Amino acid sequence: MGHSNPSGIVCELTAACMQRWALLLSGYSYDIQFRPTKAHGNTDGLSHLPLQDDSTLGNYEDTTVFNIAQVDALPVHASQVMTATRTDPLLSKVMRYARTGWPAKVSDELRPLWRKREEIAVEGDCVLWGTRVIVPVKLRQQVLGELHRGHPGVVRMKALARSHVWWPGLDRDVEECAKSCEACQSNKHSPPKAPLHPWAWPTVPWQRIHVDFAGPVRGQMLLVITDAHSKWPEVYTMSSTTANKTITKLRETFARYGLPEQLISDNGPQFVSEELETFLRVNGVKHIRSSPYHPASNGAAERLVQTVKRALEAGRVDGVPLEQTLATFLLRYRATPHATTGVPPSTLLMGRTLRTRLDLIKPDVGRRVREQQAHQKTQHDTHTCERQFVLGQRVWVRNMREGPRWVDGVITGIQGPVSYLVRVASGAVWRRHVDHIRDGKVHPPATSAGDPKADPPDLEDSLLLPERLSSSSTNDTSPAIELSEPSGFLGRRYPSRVHRPPVRYGQ
Repeated sequence: MGHSNPSGIVCELTAACMQRWALLLSGYSYDIQFRPTKAHGNTDGLSHLPLQDDSTLGNYEDTTVFNIAQVDALPVHASQVMTATRTDPLLSKVMRYARTGWPAKVSDELRPLWRKREEIAVEGDCVLWGTRVIVPVKLRQQVLGELHRGHPGVVRMKALARSHVWWPGLDRDVEECAKSCEACQSNKHSPPKAPLHPWAWPTVPWQRIHVDFAGPVRGQMLLVITDAHSKWPEVYTMSSTTANKTITKLRETFARYGLPEQLISDNGPQFVSEELETFLRVNGVKHIRSSPYHPASNGAAERLVQTVKRALEAGRVDGVPLEQTLATFLLRYRATPHATTGVPPSTLLMGRTLRTRLDLIKPDVGRRVREQQAHQKTQHDTHTCERQFVLGQRVWVRNMREGPRWVDGVITGIQGPVSYLVRVASGAVWRRHVDHIRDGKVHPPATSAGDPKADPPDLEDSLLLPERLSSSSTNDTSPAIELSEPSGFLGRRYPSRVHRPPVRYGQ
């Protein structure tokens, strides 16, 4: 049997394949392009698949990114921990020391583990601290991602980690992981409120005012104004809250109490308008707006708004009209001591307390005084006689010094309803009450018999009438008329008495 030619067989097979491919490709329309060998990847798609641009890492296809994400999301197994522990430069030493014994001194990076050397054990190739696995550095980020799955928060992450894993600085890494999570930060609760920072109390009234709108209340908007010093409230009912209407009410208030130095408001459309800003700037009022969406910055007005709305809603229950309820509230609020100052707003603003119906309960001291004075006058006037004198009338006037008890004189002046000026014979002018003056037509009786001083003097000789005084004024050498008491009068209201020794028994 003869041998066949192998090369011929191969050629026949090649020709047959070429004919088959030619027949197959004859049904297509195609262009032939040259492709270099480095661009071929038919043999192994995983190792020889070329990339068009090695510098750009973000141009992966969606399927490629999904596959990578699925690989990264796989849970960490004990086999991975064992492999990473054997290759970890720090934990490999710890595993060896735990099996052979710890040295007396270690480096600073091993000191946290050296302090726990009595509690560290090795199981397989995993290093354990108690029941918690000490995770190698290579797997820590993956373990943190597993702890943070579901976004539990820092506290719950730490609680979960303390049941399974540990490494030096675990708490710090957990906190950093939670802070770096964008989803957690975007949905985090608001931080604790800042400490209270109250406004400085003005030293004078109407230096700083707070304004705000309240409502609608019974279909009306309310413009609320309060003085920061006195807490004095002003409330206006408004059907429209435009900037023009607001300026009208502010102008009315400023005309009544004066221009303030500062005006505090929120960021309402009427308060941020250019029209209102121009009005305040022209009048020298500094406008301060509170922080947006933080009504507590204008707390004085906000608190008054709550009080006003509660009072007006209570008035609705009683069936009282809105205007009457508002007037009653304002009167009572202004006359009541404020919780902050302890003084009624009217006292700090106007220097007086407003009178209310409650004042009728208290006894009226002024009325009682007037009634007592009227009663005393009635009792006193039952034994009196009203007397009046005219200028130039001759009278008897009471002598307040030694000598006659009564001396004659002439009325020369009227000082009041019961006070007169009387010129006596000596030329002096005495001021006497009407009780110390008597009609001069009748001489008073002598004070004692045989006393020469008690006899009434001759009127023609002792009394110098006005016409005689004017005619003899050129030759008169007597002293000038005195408008006060005589020099001998030492302030005594009554004449001096002659003191006589008492009569003793047996004398």
